[in-house]
Amino acid sequence: MTTLKKDAEPPVGEKIAPLAYENPQFLNSPDGRLLRIMSEYVEPLARFRREQIQDTVVFFGSARFPGLEQANQTMAAIGSDDAEGKRKLAQAGLDMARYYEDARRMAFLLSEWAAQIPARRKRFVVTTGGGPGIMEAANRGAREAGSKTIGLNIRLPFEQYPNPYITPSLNFEFHYFFMRKFWFAYLAKALVIFPGGFGTLDELFEILTLAQTQKLAKKILVVIYGREYWNKLINFQTEIAKTNP
Repeated sequence: MTTLKKDAEPPVGEKIAPLAYENPQFLNSPDGRLLRIMSEYVEPLARFRREQIQDTVVFFGSARFPGLEQANQTMAAIGSDDAEGKRKLAQAGLDMARYYEDARRMAFLLSEWAAQIPARRKRFVVTTGGGPGIMEAANRGAREAGSKTIGLNIRLPFEQYPNPYITPSLNFEFHYFFMRKFWFAYLAKALVIFPGGFGTLDELFEILTLAQTQKLAKKILVVIYGREYWNKLINFQTEIAKTNP
């Protein structure tokens, strides 16, 4: 008969394993990617419902255009000893500031008008990518009209930080570009495209492609603002001729 030996010390119990949905190592791993993607759909959906957002008007444009006040301050700070390149950059900022002020004014008027619509839910809510420049201008105009305004930010290593005019409960931060684009398109009744760079062009042609291929279950109005700028960049008449032979 075998005699069991008594342990000198009782075994130390194992640490309780974390719940799967509270395990950051799993959630941030490749295996947790599907949950992260779903979170960027479900969490904004819950907030939009809670805030009673029915539809939006999305403003796109350059993140680098300053407001008129800031542009004037930059120009005034240029000294006689400053390099010519610095002066030209300040002048360019001053020239582009009109688009900032136009976006601000347009968002103000749109929000003021939308506030008069007799509806239970919020209509035509001004929405942007949440950053500086034209995005800040549109959020600012809507805020000045006393309306809610949405910022769909994206986490980037540079430049993209939430501007201070976004309604706090409608300030979003995305990791996935495609989920952010989904929310730009899903609620939008109209797009307003101000002068901008690659990001603005990407958003514009993404929506135009979805509309052309009838992947949107609604009509969407696209306003391209700033004829002088856009005619230098894109020959829209050639593009129209190609798509409508």
